[in-house]
Amino acid sequence: MEHLYDKLVKYSVSDYYGFHMPGHKRQQITGAEKLPYEIDITEIEGFDDLHHAEDLFINLQEYAAEVFHAEETHYLVNGSTVGLLSAVLGCTGYGDRILMARNCHKSVYNAVDLNGLIPEYVYPEFDETTDLNGEIRVEKIEQILEKDRGMNREAGIKAVVITSPTYDGVVSDIERISEVVHKYGIPLIVDEAHGAHFGFHEYFPQNANVRGADIVIHSLHKTLPSLTQTALLHMNGKLVDRDSVRRYLHMLQSSSPSYILMASIDECIRLVDEEREKVFKPYVEMLCQLRKEIGKLKNLQLLETMQYDASKIVISARGRMSGKELQEILLENDHLQMEMAAGSYVIAMTGPGDTQEGMNRLLNALRNLDKRLDEVLQGNRKQDKNLDEVLSGNRKMDAATMKKDPGFCRHPLIPAERVVESAKVKGRKGLAVPWQEAAGKVSLEFVYLYPPGIPIVVPGERVSEEAVQQILDYEKNGFTIEGTKKKDRLEVLKNG
Repeated sequence: MEHLYDKLVKYSVSDYYGFHMPGHKRQQITGAEKLPYEIDITEIEGFDDLHHAEDLFINLQEYAAEVFHAEETHYLVNGSTVGLLSAVLGCTGYGDRILMARNCHKSVYNAVDLNGLIPEYVYPEFDETTDLNGEIRVEKIEQILEKDRGMNREAGIKAVVITSPTYDGVVSDIERISEVVHKYGIPLIVDEAHGAHFGFHEYFPQNANVRGADIVIHSLHKTLPSLTQTALLHMNGKLVDRDSVRRYLHMLQSSSPSYILMASIDECIRLVDEEREKVFKPYVEMLCQLRKEIGKLKNLQLLETMQYDASKIVISARGRMSGKELQEILLENDHLQMEMAAGSYVIAMTGPGDTQEGMNRLLNALRNLDKRLDEVLQGNRKQDKNLDEVLSGNRKMDAATMKKDPGFCRHPLIPAERVVESAKVKGRKGLAVPWQEAAGKVSLEFVYLYPPGIPIVVPGERVSEEAVQQILDYEKNGFTIEGTKKKDRLEVLKNG
């Protein structure tokens, strides 16, 4: 039997390079040279207690708030998930209504379920030229909030939740959105998990704390040098019931928080505070050069939107191969592990933990692949086994076929018909049916792609023909469908 520790050690000495989280990239760049067993303690004398802080953790969390420009900050050792759950639950009561972006992380949907919330959805713009879900438009949020106020409901929308930056790096206008949301006297919760590096260099946007957000959640481990599961929750302003959020943090977060993880949080914050220029200047220089060189490629395209987090290297092979195929080639041929593959692109996550050697390897791999693609597509290369396998079959390299071929595109999020609130489907009799038979029926389960964990179908929604086709397309192209109890089947409401 293979044991996890042995497998991890073996991988750690291999030549595989990760363009994925965690942001430390398995590099020792903080001052904490000894993290594991010898410093793994519990709440002993002199080391304070995170849940009942008296000195040490009061000081450390105040320091974190200062560095991240927040009024109040809390350490999270259960990842951004516990921060999002606590934020949503703390800002709402059972059965309240909430406005949330449809591309929110599954933990927000879980909070909706736990508190029996009634969600109103705002959908991101979808850019068909890049296959990217774009930003959340402030006009859409204002339209929904104004309509809500005009209906004179006793229980109006109690909070707004959006994700910025998204998994793909798309950034919404937090400053304008917060201004609009605050006009209606409700808090804005920003899932900025992928933007913990924001504000530490002018090349990146300012973080949401200084742009008007009331609650901001940062995953330190995603882009900064900190251990997996480490995150921060920040609170600002007077619209948030801070006591309620704190109560949920105490309820949902481990009662035995790891001192190793908390030390990692502190070391990470100390690094970006005390050695900010030393850490970010060379990283940004390497990143700018990498993006510049990738931009010169012929068959591979660097994707971005108007407001974008440049730390995300999103490489499209549209018209050449699917994102999944591109990911597999980079892994098998070059030992480069991407963070995620989507319809026609892959995401390479970068951060201060990256090395020049790692970025050079990515650039050289992309250059070589770009050249090989050119030769194969022009008929100048007699045989290329790996590319022949990818480009074989009956795919035509024309725009009309690409539109129909799910291997070359990502689907937009589909507006859904809610029949029953997700919290009310529990205990109802269900029937597991194949994907093809689910259309028109009411789902009792989530269906989502992971990563990034954004639902295609939510419990209580009627499954559309379009949703079924999306699921089949993604599955056909090797993407992971999660959320259901049984593979290739969805539990739906019996006689529903």
